[in-house]
Amino acid sequence: MRHFILFVFLFISFIISAQNNLLQSGPMVGYCEMKEAVIWLQTKENVPAKIEYFATENPTAVFYSETYTSAKEVGFTYHIILDKLAPGKKYNYNLYLNNKKVVLPYETSFSSKKLWQWREDAPDFTVAFGSCMYINETALDRPGKPYGSGYSIFESLTKKNPDIMIWGGDNTYLREADWDSKTGIYQRNTHSRSIKELQPLLAKTQNFAIWDDHDYGPNDSDRSFYNKHITQKAFKDFWANKSYGIGTAQTEGVFSTFNWGDAQFFLLDDRFFRSPQDRITGTKTMLGTTQFEWLIDALSSSIASFKIIVIGGQVINSVPDSENYGHYPEEKEKLLKEITDNKIKGVFFLTGDRHFAEMSMLPREGTYPIYDWTVSPFTAGLISEKALKEDNKYKVKGSAFIQHNFSIISFFGNKENRQMKLTLFDINGNELWNKVILKKELE
Repeated sequence: MRHFILFVFLFISFIISAQNNLLQSGPMVGYCEMKEAVIWLQTKENVPAKIEYFATENPTAVFYSETYTSAKEVGFTYHIILDKLAPGKKYNYNLYLNNKKVVLPYETSFSSKKLWQWREDAPDFTVAFGSCMYINETALDRPGKPYGSGYSIFESLTKKNPDIMIWGGDNTYLREADWDSKTGIYQRNTHSRSIKELQPLLAKTQNFAIWDDHDYGPNDSDRSFYNKHITQKAFKDFWANKSYGIGTAQTEGVFSTFNWGDAQFFLLDDRFFRSPQDRITGTKTMLGTTQFEWLIDALSSSIASFKIIVIGGQVINSVPDSENYGHYPEEKEKLLKEITDNKIKGVFFLTGDRHFAEMSMLPREGTYPIYDWTVSPFTAGLISEKALKEDNKYKVKGSAFIQHNFSIISFFGNKENRQMKLTLFDINGNELWNKVILKKELE
């Protein structure tokens, strides 16, 4: 009997190991709406995949997605649609490959969007944000000290249990061996997505992303990058945003928007349409005409209390050094003027790229100030101490930190006292700094 039990245990262990070995990375929760959500994953070969899911309040009512297959052309990635949701429910889910359950050592769950309008105050929720994730790959990295470190930051972030995770660009770093070919681009995205420290965060938190230069192409790359349609396709394959660009084909850029509670997030593309920074002739643009006009239209029509604009580089910092909208002064001033002239309330910028954290605040005569909170880096190298000496006249005192970091934004309070609390954390999840901004301060 003892031998039989041992045999059964070893057989089950073999099956679990075989199934898990098919999984490259994920599952990852993408967008979640009232009646639909998407689960992303990547396998090592084409294999039938499906998701089993159920509301935690009624675990006997089990639903299944359709069975999906994939292909090498898309890096063996999957976007599995779950279309039997009810609003405002927490769901647990399980992944099946080859009709066999993949046993994972961490929570796999998501929540559908709550129907609160005309019924109650907006729900409280939290959003995690950060940028610049470099994952070492010794054979192809530059010589010397590794540029990436501190992957445990994602374990610290997971413990904060955010409802939403927004990846603020440079979510992977393409290198000389990567950006010249589709093979290199997809392999680098695969490598970065696969670290074990990342998987528990992906599995139970909604994930949205923008890109910046390093996941778009070479350092400081612009609209002239010859492989931008390949990196755009890779971005679509490796993330699960609600949309990418505008129009039915969605072939230009990766900008989009989504909302949760009483906040709307505008995910901008600062690379696909960007004119070369050093070009002398012509009209200089970061966003391009189509995206710029879409943004002003979307901001003007939004009824959200908080309108969070997410973009790769800094906007408000008065020193046009490194990644800063100040390199495109005419378009920057036009953007701020359009926000003012259209009397758009609740605007707040979330930015990344600079490899240090700081907040800037732009006072505006006769209306509310505009904030720009830069959160960077996750695991990439740190900027030199000279960044603290920048003469940024809009810097909020005490907000600058040069160390690996991430942020949590908490939206809470009733309609009359709605507010957001911005908290910066170090690699171990210890609080570095915080600021509370009331809804009425942005009106």
